[in-house]
Amino acid sequence: MKRNHDMKFKLLRMFSLILLAVVFCISAMPAYADKITPEIHIVTTLTDLADFARAVGGDLVEVHQLATGVEDTHGVPMKPSFVPVMNRADLLILVGLDCEHAFLPALMEASKNPRIQRGHPGYVDCSRGIIPRDVPKSTDHFEGDVHPYGNPHYMLDPVLAKTALSNIFNALATVAPQHIAEFTRNREAYLATLNAKIAEWQTKAKVLRGVKFVSYHEHWPYFAERFGLNYFGTIELKPGIDPTARHIGELTAAMKAQHVAIVVREPQFPEKVPKRVAEQTGATMVTLPIMPGGVPNTETYIKMMDYIINTLVTAIQARK
Repeated sequence: MKRNHDMKFKLLRMFSLILLAVVFCISAMPAYADKITPEIHIVTTLTDLADFARAVGGDLVEVHQLATGVEDTHGVPMKPSFVPVMNRADLLILVGLDCEHAFLPALMEASKNPRIQRGHPGYVDCSRGIIPRDVPKSTDHFEGDVHPYGNPHYMLDPVLAKTALSNIFNALATVAPQHIAEFTRNREAYLATLNAKIAEWQTKAKVLRGVKFVSYHEHWPYFAERFGLNYFGTIELKPGIDPTARHIGELTAAMKAQHVAIVVREPQFPEKVPKRVAEQTGATMVTLPIMPGGVPNTETYIKMMDYIINTLVTAIQARK
């Protein structure tokens, strides 16, 4: 009799535990489902824009970035998998100023998604509000791969990058106005962090003021102006055109005469020529990313900017 009673007690206890577990799972499911089911599907061309979209959108967005961070910003390789992702997109976020001219128009035509076509709310040009530098007087092909609307690499200036953040916020508020309070909280939290980092970077970069440097491609005019460096020139002969022996000879002679301290090599380009220029001139070569993910441990915009500033400061301090 006692044995039967013990068995019934054990079965009742097991049933109670199972019932509690089921009730817990059912009660937890709606919150969990809300958390993992994004309402807004976003495609960004580059990784810095993806980082900003995630920061503002939070759990309400699913973000797919076309670049990984190691590519040339002007020539992200097109993949068939991009088209279905763009077909589902509510927002397409791009740098603008013709930065993505070599790959984005063909992808947009292939996707035929009306929501993300130019002129529609889902087409988010983050250069709106940017005053571009270096607008060319001529767009003749002889001048190389010129950008008719000006240099598109404004994201390397963290103050100008806040314009991109604002454009992303406005787009999200337009497509999902019911969530504007959450988007506002997310934006303000990120801006507080970014503004604190900008103050920190400007303090650290005081040792860089007046430092002369060259880079392979003309990625750095906005960055140089923000932090007070002297952008001496590029290893490329012209945008998108590899250097000639004559150009390298003239560049190295000028660098020696002007005591250029730094050669920046972007990871999208081979190391051989920048390294040789540095060796011939006594400059220090550094490899710097142009978007998050370009080198290890730079997967966010803030980590990337930390890396750039710290690498340059370390290189200059080592030369003293």
